[in-house]
Amino acid sequence: MGVYHQQVLPRLVHLVGGVQAVAPHRARACAGLHGRVLEIGFGSGLNIPFYPPAVTAVCAVEPSDVAWKLARQRVAGSRVPIERVGLDGQSVPLPDDSCDTALSTYTLCTIPDVGAALRELRRVLKPGGALHFFDHGLAPDEEVRRWQHRLDPLQVRLFGGCHLTRPITGLLGEAGFELHEVEQFYEKGAPKPWAAASLGVAVSR
Repeated sequence: MGVYHQQVLPRLVHLVGGVQAVAPHRARACAGLHGRVLEIGFGSGLNIPFYPPAVTAVCAVEPSDVAWKLARQRVAGSRVPIERVGLDGQSVPLPDDSCDTALSTYTLCTIPDVGAALRELRRVLKPGGALHFFDHGLAPDEEVRRWQHRLDPLQVRLFGGCHLTRPITGLLGEAGFELHEVEQFYEKGAPKPWAAASLGVAVSR
C-alpha cells in the first residue's frame, strides 16, 4: 500500500465521515447497543459520542494505525472502555459468543471478503445477538445502479476497496442474519450513486 492509502485516505475518511449530516444516522445505528460491543471498521472513533449508556465495553477492530491515532482523543475521553482487539474483521481474535451486540458503519462496503467478516460477527456474537449497521451500497433504482456499476472500478481504486455495488441487506441475509427495522434511503447532500444507504438491525439466527 502506498502513501495515499496508508496516510491520506484515513484522514479523508475521517473528514467525510464526520460531517454533521451523517451524525443522525450514526446515532440511529448505535441506538439499542448494549453490553460488550464488537465494532468492526472502528475508524477514527466517530461513533463514540453515540454509544448508549447500556454499552459497557467496546472491542474495536481497525486496520489503519493512522485512523486509530486520529481516534486517540475520543477514546481517551470515552466513558466506555475501548480496546483495539484486532486489525481484520475477517478474522476477529475473540472467543465464540463473547459479545452482546455488534456495530458496523461504512465498513461492509469495503471489507475484501465481506462473507467471512459476517461469519466472524455471527461467531463472536452471543446467540440472538444483534448487528447494528449503517452502510452505503447498491441502490434500489435501476438507473442509479447502472451508474454505480460504471463508477465502481474507480471507486474501489480511489477509496481503499470501497464498493458502491454491494447489496448490503442481501449479504446479511445470506450470512444467516435476520433483518429487523431496516430502512433504505438516499442520504441528503450526496449524488445518488454514493448516497444509497441501508440502516438497521440484523439478528444472528
